[in-house]
Amino acid sequence: MKMLVLGHGYTAGFLTPLLRAEGWQVTGTTRGARQRVAEAGAAPLLWPGDETAIRDAIAESDAILVSAGPAEGHDPALKAFGARIAASRPRWLGYLSTTGVYGDHAGGWVDETTPLAPSTRRGHERVAAEREWQALAQSHDLPLHIFRLAGIYGPGRGPFAKVRAGTARRIVKPGQVFSRIHVEDIARILMASLNQPRSGAIYNLCDDDPAPPEDVIAHAARLLDLPLPPAEDFATAQMTPMARSFYAESKRVSNELTKRELGVSLLYPDYRSGLAALLALEP
Repeated sequence: MKMLVLGHGYTAGFLTPLLRAEGWQVTGTTRGARQRVAEAGAAPLLWPGDETAIRDAIAESDAILVSAGPAEGHDPALKAFGARIAASRPRWLGYLSTTGVYGDHAGGWVDETTPLAPSTRRGHERVAAEREWQALAQSHDLPLHIFRLAGIYGPGRGPFAKVRAGTARRIVKPGQVFSRIHVEDIARILMASLNQPRSGAIYNLCDDDPAPPEDVIAHAARLLDLPLPPAEDFATAQMTPMARSFYAESKRVSNELTKRELGVSLLYPDYRSGLAALLALEP
């Protein structure tokens, strides 16, 4: 079996070893990080650069995962390779989206049936990309699976370095909660979908414990036995527009459908278990 990942980045780096362990051959596109892709176990192709080889890989692939996000108002994979993917008719087609498509729910729960109402530019772009992929899938009978990812953390993407450096911030906005997910659980859920495909499926990928972001930073400091970073009021905190935009939405994301349908038990059902595992990995 052959898998092509269009946009072989952080998440694919954890998926590829699982695929290889089950006998898959993996090819991944990258803008320039050939060595990183190869170290994960995938054959690297440059995109842009190796378009002819990528089109050949599409034709030969049993499964295709689209991990590249929207750029300049359009989905780059769909624009460059949509027609080729439609003609190749893979057995499984996955698209990595975001829970940002749901918008703000003032801390309330959302699931896969919740109407999409994004409040950020990034969210609007993801909704547009989802609909474009769904239209392609419907018109060509493609087995599309959409995965809406919460905030991703994992090795190299935890809060410990900032806590140690004294640069971590506990931004407090009353009622603010985020959902998150460990990258290893993302990879395991994608594998479960490959083994139990359902054309047209949409899954939320998140853990069981939505939590205020300041609680995560505080727990990391406690694990390190370091002082808690001082709390800062969101209303007056100095933040970049990008950082502030992440606080525009507050919601609790349900993963019940994902767990029930795919039979996945999360390795890290909450940030406490996930942070403990990250700390144990450190030398």
